Amino acid sequence: MSETLWICDQLRFGQLYNRMMFDTKAEAEQFVQRMKPMEPDQQFSIEAVEAYKIWN
Repeated sequence: MSETLWICDQLRFGQLYNRMMFDTKAEAEQFVQRMKPMEPDQQFSIEAVEAYKIWN
């Protein structure tokens, strides 16, 4: 596992609907590309987070 995780938040009507973690930005972007056609009412954001901030 790398020291950086990529968090993808799915928002529906301004509220957090789902949060997924990925090892690479490419994996997160692929997830978003697959989900957009199936969930057109959701917004997606991808953010890099250092792993130590999530786990001790």
